[in-house]
Amino acid sequence: MASDLKAAILIADDQADVREALRLLLKAEGLASVAVADPAAALEAVRRREFACALVDCNYSRDTTSGEEGLELLEQLRQAAPDLPVVAMTAWGNVPLTVEAMRRGAADFVEKPWDNARLASVLRAQIALGEGARRQRRLEAENALLRGEAEGEFVAESPAMRRVLALVDRVASSDANVLVLGENGTGKGVIAGRIHARSPRAARSLVKVNMGGIAESVFESEMFGHVRGAYTDAKGERIGRFELADGGTLFLDEIGNVPAAQQPKLLRVLEDGEFERLGSSRTQRVDVRLVSATNADLAAEVAEGRFRRDLLYRLNTLEVRLPPLRERGEDILPLARSFLARSAARYGRDGLRLAPSAERALAAWRWPGNVRELQHLMERAALLAEHDQVSAAALAFGAPPEPAQDLDGMTLEQAEAWLVKRAVARHDGNLQRAADALGITRQSLYRRLEKHDLRDAPGDDDAD
Repeated sequence: MASDLKAAILIADDQADVREALRLLLKAEGLASVAVADPAAALEAVRRREFACALVDCNYSRDTTSGEEGLELLEQLRQAAPDLPVVAMTAWGNVPLTVEAMRRGAADFVEKPWDNARLASVLRAQIALGEGARRQRRLEAENALLRGEAEGEFVAESPAMRRVLALVDRVASSDANVLVLGENGTGKGVIAGRIHARSPRAARSLVKVNMGGIAESVFESEMFGHVRGAYTDAKGERIGRFELADGGTLFLDEIGNVPAAQQPKLLRVLEDGEFERLGSSRTQRVDVRLVSATNADLAAEVAEGRFRRDLLYRLNTLEVRLPPLRERGEDILPLARSFLARSAARYGRDGLRLAPSAERALAAWRWPGNVRELQHLMERAALLAEHDQVSAAALAFGAPPEPAQDLDGMTLEQAEAWLVKRAVARHDGNLQRAADALGITRQSLYRRLEKHDLRDAPGDDDAD
């Protein structure tokens, strides 16, 4: 991790000894850092690279007590990198300064001298939240591509997809909970967005939650919120996802990853519309329409005792099954042309088109990665095509066989990544079987897929 600048923490402080102490603390925590001495250098750093989090002092040479320089820096960082979590820090802490720092964009606030354990905990929490925000933005951007927004309509020329959209449009106007099923990359998240957009709740929020990315230890806080003091680091109140979605739609992706111990809590709010924030005894009510998605066989999960039968009944009032791309033959070329046109425009290759040989190859391919695979293939073709036509040779289907691996020559991180990828591939993308083979839980496997950026490997649901 130390060499991964995207995972680094930016430190901004005008005292060299403070910068060095922070660098050593973060290094001991396994976190890389880049340290600068003034606001101008901090701004230059975030414009040149992406950081996981920033830890910035509020006082510099111009004024060592008011915090005004740090407050100005907070606003500038917010403009330069809107998704960057910033933790403010000062030796002259007071309530007005803390409130003003949070108002101007600080995600949290710590005082000097800091407590090592608490500072590390705050930074790790902000790194996780920042990564979640970036992942959500990528998901929404990819879903926009899948919706076919350039043409203003969902590409559905095949009878199989037309039947799906007819069902979706028929059920969208109801308030029934919907369970969307399908292989990875078929567009389950896109369908959830269509259901919301065509429902009476369209003017309210569509809140999306990747259940595979929520650790069991923070499940209640993420879903139901918490009050100040609910646990050691709960310095303020937090609004949960159900409360955020009140009056609108809540989309729970990867619903099969909900830990067994948390399923009764989810069932209760679905049955009664009631919950309590973590640490509070006050019952709150919400009015939420639920859309869930999974590529897992929930009936088999129920039979194995990993998923509650009564929870499944609450989720699947209506089921929508998305066909894989190989069963949507009539949609392959329209989708490919759409993806190619947008990628060509993005990379300055306007006028790029598919050669007849490429169209024949696209129609013959089995599409194990579904629409997401097609999208990535067209983007790669737009980059690699040598002329104004994309030939079959430029498509470069699939990946070459992996060479034999020498685990002795790998770092621990490399070996773990290789073993995870190999297990998922060996079990044809079935995450539960891959997790069982590795001797870990499905949630642990999912976190390792995230950690090693393997979400495009078979079994990934990022496109759903």
